[in-house]
Amino acid sequence: MSQEFLRPLSELQTPAKLLGVLTDIDDTLTTEGVVPEHVVAAIARLKDAGLKVVPITGRPVGWSVPFASAWPVDAIVAENGAVALRRNAQGGLDKLYQQSADERARNFARMQQVLEQIEATVPGAKRATDSAGRECDIAVDHSEFTNMPQAQIDECVAIMKAAGMNATVSSIHINGWFGEHNKLEGARWITRELFDINLDATLTRWVYIGDSTNDQQMFEHMPHSVGVANIARFVPQLRHLPRYVTTAERGDGFVQLADQLLAQQK
Repeated sequence: MSQEFLRPLSELQTPAKLLGVLTDIDDTLTTEGVVPEHVVAAIARLKDAGLKVVPITGRPVGWSVPFASAWPVDAIVAENGAVALRRNAQGGLDKLYQQSADERARNFARMQQVLEQIEATVPGAKRATDSAGRECDIAVDHSEFTNMPQAQIDECVAIMKAAGMNATVSSIHINGWFGEHNKLEGARWITRELFDINLDATLTRWVYIGDSTNDQQMFEHMPHSVGVANIARFVPQLRHLPRYVTTAERGDGFVQLADQLLAQQK
């Protein structure tokens, strides 16, 4: 393993004028499925310091609505980069999409067929309980409310890919979708749409933190990439590792990162 990767968080040095933090949600902000108050407070401290904070998640847009309303974030990018929620001047939420309404409708119908095939052919496979809130992808539960063996996870991924879908595995779900979007493309899109910032031209001024295989593109692309300690579960399956790792797991690991970034910005 390269010495450039999985170095202790204490070795992370960021520029004095950091732009912001991009973060996964499940098992990165959450602990036992909940985002604790001290994690929300850490997000608020980052915002108060003038940093942008954007969670990028495989969770559905419907599931994300209450958090986009309540958390002190600039936006939430959901469904692996397909759709974003941002607060508007009236205090409500706007939805931003990467695909047209017609394209979303066609893809949705095709994805339901694939989901039904998976449930019919892979033993024990069930759609994620948050599926009702999904508009641009499908999700099969492997670790949130069930415990799917790796062989069956691989089978679900293979069925999605055989149908021409993109497929990725998070800490809890197997996600599949039609389209070119992913977490990295979602990050590029939202920084351009919200802030008129070219992510690739400002990479060294951003930090990304995540925990699993669906964060790999971000780990590979972002020079300041961080894994929370529970990423250890996925290290054998990762082709691209984060450069740094926290000593604490899940939400506490995110707080460790926030504390260090704030100390370096002073």
